[in-house]
Amino acid sequence: MKFFEVCDPYYALIKANTKERALKLFTEAVTDDGGHLSDAIKEVGMLYAAVKHSRTVTEDQELSPISDVLEELQSDEERVLIMDGSLL
Repeated sequence: MKFFEVCDPYYALIKANTKERALKLFTEAVTDDGGHLSDAIKEVGMLYAAVKHSRTVTEDQELSPISDVLEELQSDEERVLIMDGSLL
């Protein structure tokens, strides 16, 4: 599994098998990119993704438990891990 980060137009951290799948997940869950996202998405390492994901805040305004973060990173499910808070 690979990890991808998008910073513009909205922030997202995505776990997917390929860049193409990450783009699809972004457009389904975050926003349509108008065909320009492939320039803005970059692959990041698992350690980077773990640190970023562990710094996210839950609905209770607390940091995500590290056990939850590790479980989500190690699962085989492709998904958006973090999404720009202004979209929620």
